[in-house]
Amino acid sequence: MSEQQTREQVITTGYQRDVAAWWDNRRRDRVNLALGEVDGLYHHHYGLGSYDPAVLEGSGAARDERIIAEMHRLETAQADLVLDELGAVGADDRLLDAGSGRGGTSIMAAERFGCEVDGVSISEYQVGFANERAAERGRSDRVRFHFRNMLDTGFPSAAFQGVWTNETTMYVDLFDLYREFARLLRPGGRYVCVTGCYNDVTGRSESVRRINEHYLCDIHPRGRYFEALAGNGLVPSKVIDLTPMTIPYWELREQSPVATGIEGPFLTAYREGSFHYLLIVADRP
Repeated sequence: MSEQQTREQVITTGYQRDVAAWWDNRRRDRVNLALGEVDGLYHHHYGLGSYDPAVLEGSGAARDERIIAEMHRLETAQADLVLDELGAVGADDRLLDAGSGRGGTSIMAAERFGCEVDGVSISEYQVGFANERAAERGRSDRVRFHFRNMLDTGFPSAAFQGVWTNETTMYVDLFDLYREFARLLRPGGRYVCVTGCYNDVTGRSESVRRINEHYLCDIHPRGRYFEALAGNGLVPSKVIDLTPMTIPYWELREQSPVATGIEGPFLTAYREGSFHYLLIVADRP
């Protein structure tokens, strides 16, 4: 697959066109942009850990700035957790960020490990934005973002020591995705996933339905992740329920100047147990 591959070659279904258009049209999305402006690392995921209640004191612009900075700290903490779980990564290794958004975690990975990192997204806007940020931080020689489909990346087989997805798997078929990741990973390579998934027992709750509708996604049941991993020879080595660690983030976001109204469904779904936030680590034998 060349860098000049056409849009029709990358985006192959009507649903993918809708998803790409949704992200391409969010150029002024203040949630991601406002948080990224804190230090130039722009994330496309949520956060983990307790927040400092002192950020809620007072009112006005100073309060808003404290909340934004604290939300960004929690999102960066989540990115750090993903990188921690990749294990031993050397400067000669190569990593893949599948569904790389505006590129923050890829840049963090290159700065931490000194290795090459490739990010892929079906949003041409995101790819351009992320490459600009890598250039600003002087990382273009090690970090590259590509307009490619994570279900069919075109990268060589066994090219990567590590692959991660951070809140992107709800846009694709898991069996197709993990087939591609099994091809891309070297023997001994590792896959790290952070995702929201619905409770197999309760099924899709009304809150999960509202999240799907808001983000134009299709959240999977928890069990399907493990079926798809096993079906493609990827062996889970760690599973952590991050739900208690992400609830404070959503409580803070609900009180933030960038609240969108989706905070309520997330909090309801987490608290009622119909929705789980998971870390899954799997290895390729």
